[in-house]
Amino acid sequence: MRSAGINFEGHKIGEVYRTLARTVSETDIVNFVNQCGFTEPLFLDMEYVKRESVFKRRAAPGALTFALSEGLVMQTGLIHGTGMAFLGGELKVVAPVLEGDTIRVEVEVADKRETKKPDRGIVTYRHRVLNQRDEVVLEATIQRMIRRA
Repeated sequence: MRSAGINFEGHKIGEVYRTLARTVSETDIVNFVNQCGFTEPLFLDMEYVKRESVFKRRAAPGALTFALSEGLVMQTGLIHGTGMAFLGGELKVVAPVLEGDTIRVEVEVADKRETKKPDRGIVTYRHRVLNQRDEVVLEATIQRMIRRA
C-alpha cells in the first residue's frame, strides 16, 4: 500500500494498478442489505433463494460489489491525499457475486485532462472487478478530481 497518493501529473495513461483480494461473507451481504434497505427475498430469505433463485446461494447486490471494490481501491493508497472528489461514472454488473466469492480490482488509468483551476485535474479510471476464477463481475469507468503537484 502506498502511504501517499499519486498526484495528477503522476498518473500515466495505460498504467494498471491491482488491489488485494477480499472474500464477500454472508455477514457483509446481510449487513449491507439491512442498512441500505435492500429487503428483497433474493438477499434475505434463504428458503426463497433455495426454491426460486438460479444461484442457490446468497447473492450480493451489485451496489455492494461496487462499494467493496471502491474500498479495495482506497486500500491501495492510489488516491490518499490526492483524491479531491468522486465525480461519477458508468457501472455495469457483468456477473453475480455470491457469498464466499473473492473479489479484486484492476484499475487502469484511461484518460486525464487538466481543468481551468491549476490545483486539480480530472482522471478517468477503468475498473475491472474480478472473482476468484478471474471472471469479470463488474466493470466501471470512474472519474475523479485529483490534486495537482
